This record gives sequence, C-alpha cells and structure tokens, in this order.
Amino acid sequence: MLLEKGADVNAEGGVYGSALQAAALEDNEEVVKMLLKKGADVNAQGGLVNSALQAAAYKGDKEIVEMLLEKGADVNAQGGLLSNTLQAAALGSEDEVVKILLEKGA
Repeated sequence: MLLEKGADVNAEGGVYGSALQAAALEDNEEVVKMLLKKGADVNAQGGLVNSALQAAAYKGDKEIVEMLLEKGADVNAQGGLLSNTLQAAALGSEDEVVKILLEKGA
C-alpha cells in the first residue's frame, strides 16, 4: 500500500481534498478506519465538501459520522460547496445523522 511506502496520509488536493474526505464521500468505512489509524487529520479542509465529516453527513453514513466525531471532527466547520456539516446532512442524508450532529452541538 502507498502509506507503507511513505505516502503522506494527509496529502491534499483535487476535488476530494484528502484521502479521508474521499473515503467518507464514497462510504468506505474500512478505508476511513485505516486512514484514521495511520494518523489522517480528521479536520483537514479542502475540496468540494470541505471535510470528511461534511462528506459523511451528506452521504448519510451514520457509522462514519460517529467514527469521525469520536476522533474529534469539528461539527461546526465551515466551508466547501455544502457550507457546513449540518447543512450537508440536511441536504443529503437521513434524519438520524441530523440528530447526531445536533446532539454534538451543531
């Protein structure tokens, strides 16, 4: 794997912003877990959706949302096409994710 060969887990750029954001947007829970274990910045910003938490909230992936929040993701981060995490969740996901975010202070 690229990370084993020295690739930067927090490299940024492109539409997704970072590998963690791409994995969250693609609902890939196993890759999200692996990247977090390797030290991915849970609050990295960039790309269209601005953060991994916004991506997971938009997709309605409760497990990834909870995983990112447990690792310290900023529930109120601003930016990107979807503006903030709560708006991303309201636009694209089910009510349960919105409730989780509100409980965490969004």
